[in-house]
Amino acid sequence: MNRVLALLLGALLVGCSSPTPKTPTYTIRGHVLLPGDTRAVTLDTAALWELPHVPGEVLLETPPADRLSAQALGLLSKVQRQAVPGTNLALARTPAGQTDAAFAQRLRATGVRAQPNLIYQALSVPNDPGFPGAERPGVVVRGVAYDQDYLTRIRALEGWNRLEALGKPVDGALTAVLDTGVDAGHPELLGRLHPGTDFCSRLVGQSCQGTDTDPDEVTAGDVGHGTSTAGLIVAQTHNGEGLASLTWRGTVLPVKVFGTNGSISGATSASVIAGLRYAQAQGAKVVNLSLGFRGSRGQAAPADPALAAAIADVAAADIVLVAAAGNTPDEGLYYPASDPNVLAVGAVAREDQALAPYSARPLPGQKPLDLVAPGGVSGSSPDDILTLAPRAQGGYTLRAGTSEAAPLVSGTAALLRAAFPQLRASQIRQALKEGATPTAAGALLNVEGAVNRAASLPLPPPYTLKVEAWRSGRAVTSTTFTGTLDPEQAAVPYTLGGLPAGTYELRATLQRAGEILSGSAAATVPGSDGTDAVQDIQTHR
Repeated sequence: MNRVLALLLGALLVGCSSPTPKTPTYTIRGHVLLPGDTRAVTLDTAALWELPHVPGEVLLETPPADRLSAQALGLLSKVQRQAVPGTNLALARTPAGQTDAAFAQRLRATGVRAQPNLIYQALSVPNDPGFPGAERPGVVVRGVAYDQDYLTRIRALEGWNRLEALGKPVDGALTAVLDTGVDAGHPELLGRLHPGTDFCSRLVGQSCQGTDTDPDEVTAGDVGHGTSTAGLIVAQTHNGEGLASLTWRGTVLPVKVFGTNGSISGATSASVIAGLRYAQAQGAKVVNLSLGFRGSRGQAAPADPALAAAIADVAAADIVLVAAAGNTPDEGLYYPASDPNVLAVGAVAREDQALAPYSARPLPGQKPLDLVAPGGVSGSSPDDILTLAPRAQGGYTLRAGTSEAAPLVSGTAALLRAAFPQLRASQIRQALKEGATPTAAGALLNVEGAVNRAASLPLPPPYTLKVEAWRSGRAVTSTTFTGTLDPEQAAVPYTLGGLPAGTYELRATLQRAGEILSGSAAATVPGSDGTDAVQDIQTHR
């Protein structure tokens, strides 16, 4: 009997023993770079320090500790740092008694890439009453009825009809709006918004601080800039109420990168980069950036190096980026509109043959405007852009600026991405520009022309990409990716998951049109933030 009890007790003890803890695993992601693309970005110029930036902090990269020099480790151990969500960046507090520029110089002397945390400014016939037509009453704003004549000027109706004739949906791909937030309870936006995220949940001086899941504009004190932008892209259409948007059934991902306190403020390099990385991770196909900064003393705005690196990655991930050109006529294109990976959109006012008096023009050495679109006159003119406002401000308003012109382009890009999902982002940009109407002001957005051009573009060639992680002489894991490449594409994103901690040799082989490219790189997980790692792989012929 005692023996039986002992056996039973042993069995119970075995059955109740604690499970063996699971070994944590990590992910390595990055881009496989085609020959000629090194993704190199210069992370500092003297001109950047002359621009508005958050005082008392420096934006820096955070490479793994084993890649830092002893001097860098010693310097960074003495300063307070805050990680930028979803990136390999951090904000470091400048030590007392030093200027931000001098602190950044000390960091760079130890091999750490550092720069200012720059401050950005917010720049079928539907039956909706706002759509132009004698049989429709318009939308009342401050006691006066207005309509959306700008939709007629960009041939939106003809573009919708052409899509239907081609058997395509009058729909819209997911578009991220990096802005001041969106009034999620607005009747015109119900069912049109993804949950989104706020990367500026509070303002500390001029710096965005905190992240939460409530990118909402709901009070009379909110500026309504983001609600306006989202409405031009995805307001409910053909519902007998309010406005018609570019995409009848599209969706917007609201990404709040500004603080609002009765005015627009607080967007910085850190919040915009975090928002951009988040938009990419959420699967956005188009990103609208009605924001930017201008140069100092009449000089062209330099690139924000850290944001330029993020933009290059997002563009390589097959995403269309659209930015407002800026609202001052003699200070050049704002950044990021001047970035080569971004469509720069200027504004026309009453007439389509001349840029609006406020619209930015490129300075010598800057790229030209990619497109122009109606942007209104002054913000208080009957020829301004009729759009949404937060409910606390009456639900509808008139606005003017390149911030209003840009989402008309973004909405059209979303239309094309939904109707022609086989086309790459560069082909969508090509269709928008080549389908535009030539005017003295520039290439005027033409929805019908863009649809026709997209319909005529050939399918891009396919590729097959295999990425392996090797350790101790054997392949630990491998993943094969397939897709299509366009002539302008210089990098292909990849992700390898389920990797235990350690250092790996990454091997990539890409086949396209009878050509085989290969390359390798080393990567260590966990990465610099204690979790996953980011590593690009350069290939060669």
